[in-house]
Amino acid sequence: MSVLSLAGRLLVATPGLTDPNFAGSVVLLLQHDDDGALGVVLNRPSQLPVAQVLPGWAAEVTGDPVLHQGGPVGLDGALAVALAPAAPAGFKPVAAGLGILDLDTPPEEVAQALLAMRVFAGYSGWGSGQLEGELGEGAWYVVDARVDDVFTDDPDGLWRAVLRRQGGDLGMVSTWTPDPELN
Repeated sequence: MSVLSLAGRLLVATPGLTDPNFAGSVVLLLQHDDDGALGVVLNRPSQLPVAQVLPGWAAEVTGDPVLHQGGPVGLDGALAVALAPAAPAGFKPVAAGLGILDLDTPPEEVAQALLAMRVFAGYSGWGSGQLEGELGEGAWYVVDARVDDVFTDDPDGLWRAVLRRQGGDLGMVSTWTPDPELN
């Protein structure tokens, strides 16, 4: 059975998703096929400066130059998502100019080709069929991604902003609060 790839799209946690790794999260899917899925949580910035762990890349980071927690897997590694209309060396396209940038590539070789970049510690991963199961359970909304979602200056407001722009029922979900008295 072949999976319809959702790479380049967003997974937005439903209010019912209470797993602390993903509650309130917005995940950009970078890879999705029969073997599973891989993505990064876009709305979990850390306090750790990129310069502290990847000094050569700090100047290329868009916005606040901190690592973002990409997910619960492989937190001792880093992954970069970049916007590069013409794919430079070490760049694996995902969708609409967005792609994964190999951080082993010397920054000076690709810096001129990058329009934006963000570095993530760790990633979110699903085994074969696992994401499809979560989608079937209603744990995630799947929506189109925008470049500005990846490089937002307001990661704390991203969940609500993405849902709000969907309109209809999803737009209404953007007003959800965990306090039932306020709903």
